[in-house]
Amino acid sequence: MTLNLTIVAVYLVGMLAFGWWGKARAASSEDYLVAGRRLGPVLFTGTMAAVVLGGAATVGGVGLGYEFGLSGAWLVAAIGVGVLILSMAFAPILARLKIYTVSQMLRLRYGRGGASHASSFVMLAYTLMLAATSTGAYASIFVVLFGWDRWLSVLVGGGIVLAYSVLGGMWSITLADMAQFLIMTVGLFGLMLPLSIANAGGWSAMQERLGAEFFDIGGMGLQSIVTYFVVYTLGLLIGQDVWQRVFTARSPQVAQIGGATAGLYCILYGIAGALIGMAARAATADIASKDDVYAWVAQNLLPVGLGGVALAAAVAAMMSTASGAIIAASTVMRTDILPILRGEAAASEDGVVEGPEGVETDAELAANRRWVLGLGFVVLVLAILVPDVVAALTIAYDILVGGLFVAIVGGLVWKRGTGTAALWSMVVGTVGTLGTMAYLEATAAARFDGVYANEPIYVGLAASAVVYVVLSLLTQPTPRPVLGAWRHRARHGAQTA
Repeated sequence: MTLNLTIVAVYLVGMLAFGWWGKARAASSEDYLVAGRRLGPVLFTGTMAAVVLGGAATVGGVGLGYEFGLSGAWLVAAIGVGVLILSMAFAPILARLKIYTVSQMLRLRYGRGGASHASSFVMLAYTLMLAATSTGAYASIFVVLFGWDRWLSVLVGGGIVLAYSVLGGMWSITLADMAQFLIMTVGLFGLMLPLSIANAGGWSAMQERLGAEFFDIGGMGLQSIVTYFVVYTLGLLIGQDVWQRVFTARSPQVAQIGGATAGLYCILYGIAGALIGMAARAATADIASKDDVYAWVAQNLLPVGLGGVALAAAVAAMMSTASGAIIAASTVMRTDILPILRGEAAASEDGVVEGPEGVETDAELAANRRWVLGLGFVVLVLAILVPDVVAALTIAYDILVGGLFVAIVGGLVWKRGTGTAALWSMVVGTVGTLGTMAYLEATAAARFDGVYANEPIYVGLAASAVVYVVLSLLTQPTPRPVLGAWRHRARHGAQTA
């Protein structure tokens, strides 16, 4: 056990080294926020997989396998499908736009106005809650491993993530993510999967000990499977944290192929996690909470030392999600929200954060670091003080999908969509989502789950889609200069627009 703890501790210290390494490469805002848009296929695939495979995919996926068997793979499969669709359908366009945020895409597509402003505040809330949830998740592992109080676990773990994120920005996060990707791959596929099945007596023994329902791919029920695709697949298509990774690709081809590879990796990751959970269930049925299954396997089915690598893999998954969400929140705050609060126009039409007279300055880079640091502290405070950040993240995710999805994807696929329609679809979708959620919470209907129910997203999506289509057909089309510039840029890139 001491060896396992030592391995995790060494891993945490090693993450700080990536901060210093990345600091030397972050010479501009573009370097700091999107790794200079220079990532090749290997780095891009690793960082994309790492940012989407967090605690829910790693610890949660194994736990679902323990509870439902093969069907437990659907959660992570939904994440993988989301990455695949984003990569194949939209990533090349997004890479050519040369922007930093989702809101900048809306400004380019619809023109300046309320749609991009509304999306900025929703994205900030979503990324902050995502970072706080991920921070709380790996802090809970530190509580068990090291015996620390929760507040201390948040400060130590969060402090490490914040340190390497502040120092080198996206370059540090990319290098750390690649290391985390390798550890996750070795930990899950190379160690936990074969050794847990072997310790459970092999595949034939698992078939004998487990009921047929554990081998039913639809065992968890259609409603739960649909929920995963609605929440995770649709959310991944428009999330700032994921889009910001697309912006790091050095070419549209890298964004498409590297992202698709990461999506396929995620699906295999989900299957492996479900099989590990099944092996644990074949070995024992005495684990009270499915969230404890991953740690139980690492400590009981793996040899000492190898179990430490597996635990480090879980921490790696959560840290990569947290660091990506923190820099995403900072990018939205500085690029989108500050100009709104100051009553200014966006920094520039192509989204580049520039210094005086268009020249990149050290002051601009320092300002980016300050915002990452400041919002990182906000995340740590949220993780410590807010007991139910999962509920807050659920609300943010519901608004993201129910309120923003139609306007964002509609702008990418339908040239007739208008800015007025986008704004009102956001408003109606958000009101419909929150109103349905409040109604279910107030009535406490036995067959609904209040904040955690699926119905608010369905209502928000449907209302948003109707408003978007109807108003787009009733209002004046997007001005030709705006739409023409958008189409040229989306096809040929920002440099030739």
